[in-house]
Amino acid sequence: MWLEHKNLLIRNATEADAEQLALWWNDGKIMAHAGFPNGTGEKAEDIAAALRRNSDKTGRQLIIEMDHVPAGEMNYYSPDGRAAEIGIKICDFSKQNQGAGKILLSMLIASLFRDLGFEKIVLDTNLKNERAQHVYEQLGFTRLRVNENAWKDQLGEWQSSVGYELYPENFISFAE
Repeated sequence: MWLEHKNLLIRNATEADAEQLALWWNDGKIMAHAGFPNGTGEKAEDIAAALRRNSDKTGRQLIIEMDHVPAGEMNYYSPDGRAAEIGIKICDFSKQNQGAGKILLSMLIASLFRDLGFEKIVLDTNLKNERAQHVYEQLGFTRLRVNENAWKDQLGEWQSSVGYELYPENFISFAE
C-alpha cells in the first residue's frame, strides 16, 4: 500500500521499520490507551518476522509519514477477506490533534473499500477515548455496542471499549 495526500503518506511497513515500531510499542506513554502503560515488550526482530507475513488480503502493518518523517502507524487485519479491522496511532505527540487522523483514516478506508474490495470496516476503541469516537462517527461509523469491563490493562484496571462498523455507503471521506 502506498497512499499519498498532500504531506501525508501511508505505506507498507517493512523490516527496516521494525526498530521504529519497537520504540513506539515499548513506550508506555504511546501505548497506554491500548492497555500497555508499560509498553508491549516486543523485540524488533520479532516485529520484523511478523512484517514478513503481512499480505494485502489478511492484513498489514502500515507506517504513517508526515512531511517525509515517520509519525505513527496504522494496521488492518482481516480473518475472512470480507471485513477489515483497523487501528491507528499517531505516535509523535506533536503531530496529534491537528486533524491528520481523520484524513489518514479516510485514505486507508477508501483504499480498503476501493482497492482491496473489503465489504465492511470494523474497529474497537477505548470508551474513555471520546475524541476517537467523535472522529469515527464523523467518518460514518455506526456504534454497535459498549463492552463494559471487557479487559484488564497491564496495571490490572478494567477497561471498556466501544465497537463500530462502517459500510461503503455510509463512508464520509475527509481526504478530498
